[in-house]
Amino acid sequence: MRTIESLGQLRSKTVIVRCDLNVPLADGEITDDGRIRASLTTIRELRESGARIVLISHLGRPAGAPEERYSLRPVAVRMAELLGAPVAFVGETVGTEASAAVSALGDGDVVLLENLRFNPGETSKDAEERRAFAARIAEFGDAFVSDGFGVVHRRQASVTELAEALPSAAGRLVEAELRVLERLTVTPERPYAVVLGGSKVSDKLGVISHLIERVDTLLIGGGMVFTFLAAQGHAVASSLLEEDQLDTVRGYLSDAEKRGVRIVLPTDIVVAERFAADAAHEVVAADAIAGSSFGESGIGLDIGPESAAAFASVIAGAKTVFWNGPMGVFEMAAFAEGTRSVARALTETDGFTVVGGGDSAAAVRALGFRDEQFGHISTGGGASLEFLEGKTLPGLEVLA
Repeated sequence: MRTIESLGQLRSKTVIVRCDLNVPLADGEITDDGRIRASLTTIRELRESGARIVLISHLGRPAGAPEERYSLRPVAVRMAELLGAPVAFVGETVGTEASAAVSALGDGDVVLLENLRFNPGETSKDAEERRAFAARIAEFGDAFVSDGFGVVHRRQASVTELAEALPSAAGRLVEAELRVLERLTVTPERPYAVVLGGSKVSDKLGVISHLIERVDTLLIGGGMVFTFLAAQGHAVASSLLEEDQLDTVRGYLSDAEKRGVRIVLPTDIVVAERFAADAAHEVVAADAIAGSSFGESGIGLDIGPESAAAFASVIAGAKTVFWNGPMGVFEMAAFAEGTRSVARALTETDGFTVVGGGDSAAAVRALGFRDEQFGHISTGGGASLEFLEGKTLPGLEVLA
């Protein structure tokens, strides 16, 4: 994979950098600046080399037209604070205003263009439309650095076609993410434990299939656990259940047993009377969810304390741990303890720990943990999972 060194001398050259600055916003305020911080290593290096830097990114899922709530303007303000240098902002991605701002750049200057997805060509299914949009962006630069790891699994104009339109290379964030993922798939130190949560088994089918022959222990929590419990014959009341995945899960359980891979499921569950932060709740055995005081209306919203302790014990004895997906509805305080326990265990083990981006990364920060307490926090949940599934990622393939 081509790296920044392959681009040669960059002083006074204009370098377009595809970042992933898709940060969460609440009332126009950034609630988690982790992705901005992760982008700084590459930006600082390019500034020091004397490059003129044009940053591009998406935010949210606008429908190919401008939407103020998805503007990158707050990101430019926060990036300037973190970078300790001005970051100009332009309210368009291509056009006369963007062209003028890029032309005005001096060595080491930085400009952030508006949300790529305000333009339909960015996410178009038509390769020619993507190519045409990429060509307009390419007019601004001499080289392209792909550093938005969170989008390298997408075939989008700023990820694939732009990399073909200009001399291109991977940024330092993408390099770092790949080193970690190769450590998880090629050279993991054992025992190797993977903790999977989140709402649906169907979201994790590929990664379970690919990892079940590579890991020593799989710990299953979150909403997906109820399909596992149901596959074992347990009633789960109104808990999230993917009935169409029951046979698939039974296959995983059988395959794991044959391979000597341990699958650890919760032994107790926090069951609530309804999906609400203030809902009445109680802890019951995992095989007695339907027998809670809420009957068939009961809904499991977190793993119980006994399970959290058991998961922590496995993590403590592991030399490599990958975690993707919260253990419960961590956004609600009453159902956050399982996720908090797993996060705490990762910070206390001597092993190499990886938080797999997405909701997991949001959870550890929301619960008060610091990035440096973990071996690595990925910036790309979907990209990380697809890599671990063994898929080819188009945004990386184009840099080979």
